[in-house]
Amino acid sequence: MTAALLDRAARAAIAELEAADDVEFGVRLLRNTPTHERRVPALLRRWATTADAFGAALPPVAATARIVESDGGLAKGLLARYTSRPVPTVELFTDTLALADELIDLLGWRHWYPAGSVRAAAIAHEAVHEQLHHGPRKKDLKRALGHVVLRAGRHTLYGHVAGADEIAAHAHARTVCGLGRSPLLLTAALATAAEPQHGSAHGSPHGREK
Repeated sequence: MTAALLDRAARAAIAELEAADDVEFGVRLLRNTPTHERRVPALLRRWATTADAFGAALPPVAATARIVESDGGLAKGLLARYTSRPVPTVELFTDTLALADELIDLLGWRHWYPAGSVRAAAIAHEAVHEQLHHGPRKKDLKRALGHVVLRAGRHTLYGHVAGADEIAAHAHARTVCGLGRSPLLLTAALATAAEPQHGSAHGSPHGREK
């Protein structure tokens, strides 16, 4: 299936996605992340807003991982995948990237996602994850989110908010690549377009294997 073959239901679903703001996609990501099932909507929105602003404010970082291109991303429901062994590698799936560009043109979203920006955003997204997972920014993000799990006198222990780093990485990619909307909108639309091929396409399009 190509994006040009979107039926009326798919087009309506994508139009509904387009009407949501970027923070709402972050809220949806958190809501669908294990451990957040019982969180109140106001808290999820606060975390999503904070993570989005945090990622947008991060300075650009150079990608240090090896970049390779492969086919078969649609079957896996992936646009990109990061692996750390045997060497750090970002794998870009050319078939998913091609469908994303086709969809952008079909929907008239090129002013939001300029030519070449989807590939660049995928690389930027993966590059900033290294800071959020292992670098000093990991602690900074925890503090910004303010998820306190323990207080002892003057000491405060901040907990990990699952999914927040993903929101921050998307916001970072949106900012450094000059996108008009978050990549989360595009990936949600892409999941809708690719759904007949891959029933689990609504998962994250950025795979990560440590």
